Amino acid sequence: MDTAADSRILHFASGTLPARDGIALWREVYGRTILRLDIEPLPDTRFEADIRLRMLPGLRLLAGTICGVRDARTRALIADGNDDFGLALNWSGRSVVSQCGRQATLGDGDAVLLSCGHLGTVERPLPSRYIGIRIPRNVLTRLVPNADALLGQPLPRSSGILRMLHDYVGSMLDESTLAPAELQHLAVNHIYDLVAIALGGTRDATAVAEGRGLRAARLRAIKADIARNLRGRLALEALAARHQVTPRYVQRLFESEGTSFTSYVLWQRLNQAHRLLTDPRLADRAISVIAFEVGFGDLSYFNRAFRRQFGATPSEVRAQALRK
Repeated sequence: MDTAADSRILHFASGTLPARDGIALWREVYGRTILRLDIEPLPDTRFEADIRLRMLPGLRLLAGTICGVRDARTRALIADGNDDFGLALNWSGRSVVSQCGRQATLGDGDAVLLSCGHLGTVERPLPSRYIGIRIPRNVLTRLVPNADALLGQPLPRSSGILRMLHDYVGSMLDESTLAPAELQHLAVNHIYDLVAIALGGTRDATAVAEGRGLRAARLRAIKADIARNLRGRLALEALAARHQVTPRYVQRLFESEGTSFTSYVLWQRLNQAHRLLTDPRLADRAISVIAFEVGFGDLSYFNRAFRRQFGATPSEVRAQALRK
């Protein structure tokens, strides 16, 4: 894998291709050139695809929806010498994978480990939403020495690790949360950690992963949960229960970043209020309505907290934004 790869997010969509030559272009550019896969349309099915791809040092991530194709590592392609491992998570829909004499049908939430160094196929006859994580062989075998024995076998999905992987990779493929260059190495290691836990890595690797990647993934998931639920009452106990951890564990996660759960929630609410107040499209929306929308039940408290945070009242911030 190219460790100096361009880390920009690349977007590929079948809808942008000419109708007559679309599948041919997809096979040549996305399949053979970028992913080194032989892609063939399945008979009597409609080909559709919308994929995001990101190449990081020591890691390649992709996610999206695709249907109507069969991906294969053929003998000709295996000759390129690439022996990376690939963890495929079938988040919804159905995929049929074959490798090392094993065949498995993946349903919602299933995952399987594959290898670029072996013959193998993945068929997606119906729309399938999935993510793919490609990791160099020398990295994964250091964490999971028996990785080759796991090829083609569906992974158990009861631990919640696959959900964390899905969410973490999704955030890495989101332009709005694109990690700066200095944090990319850290994010790569976090994903390594989660993959090692999902595959049942060595005791030492799992211990490190649980203290590093797992904590980071849980904190990221909890922050995303907070962002989705600012409007309601964000009770610490209910949030912890949703993520199957204790309230004290959630508090320690935020303390490790030099803040607290309460302070982080307040900061998020105030910043969301600031974004809404400075949006000219919402100039006719009352400040009290905005305060309630981001979770404040007391308007006086909102005004005081807002002024402490931004050095100006909500009405002053709005007026200044409208003058620009």
